[in-house]
Amino acid sequence: MGGGNQQMQQMQQQLQQLEAEKEELNGEVEDLRDEKGEVDEAIEAIETLDTGSVVQVPLGGGAFIRANVEDIDEIVVELGGGYAAERDQEGAIASLKSRKDLLDDQIADLQEEIGEVEAESDQLEQQAQQMQQQQMQQQMQQMQQQEDEDE
Repeated sequence: MGGGNQQMQQMQQQLQQLEAEKEELNGEVEDLRDEKGEVDEAIEAIETLDTGSVVQVPLGGGAFIRANVEDIDEIVVELGGGYAAERDQEGAIASLKSRKDLLDDQIADLQEEIGEVEAESDQLEQQAQQMQQQQMQQQMQQMQQQEDEDE
């Protein structure tokens, strides 16, 4: 019976590890969704701004400065890997939409991984319940045998 308890402990540890993995994956999904929201805001800003528009430029630390957009067709867009390129308005929007599609793919991959972790966790929980039921049945049988022997 001691071996069963050890096996139950191992299953509990595995379940805790799976739960921690699931939480980490959910955190990654939230980060990607936040980044996607920032990309949406950038696309909306580019679509609505014109040359001569007044914008607030973040300086960091919660400070902003007002500036005039000199040329809406001179937008610097991050390309990844530490690189950036100057794009016109349409090119900047296309680059950002492409980045958004990539984020959607990453989110879908993570959600699929979360589903796999949940399935593994469910299967492990079922095994643990079956093991508990078997242990209870064995205890009941042992108690019944002792009662029969005592009579």
